[in-house]
Amino acid sequence: MVFDKFRQQLSQLGDLKKMRDQALVLQRQLAAEEVVVEEQRIRVVITGDQKIKELSVQGVSNRVLVDVLNKAIRRSQEMAAKKLQEISGGLSGLMGK
Repeated sequence: MVFDKFRQQLSQLGDLKKMRDQALVLQRQLAAEEVVVEEQRIRVVITGDQKIKELSVQGVSNRVLVDVLNKAIRRSQEMAAKKLQEISGGLSGLMGK
């Protein structure tokens, strides 16, 4: 009985590793994808993982603006992840705790 519980926990750990590996592959794939939007002489290039690569207005780009926007996006993603983790209780539920 104790062995069965241990085997089940090992299986769950294996499943978690597989899910993590799949998430990492997806993250790399998204980083390689780009979306380009051009309207009214504004051009934005953003990757699938939500990093702005280029922003230009009337042909003029501003690297500082891109860096600040990326920082704001990153902070909003961190905030959302924290909220989701609070709601889900982390992974403790999957580990039988």
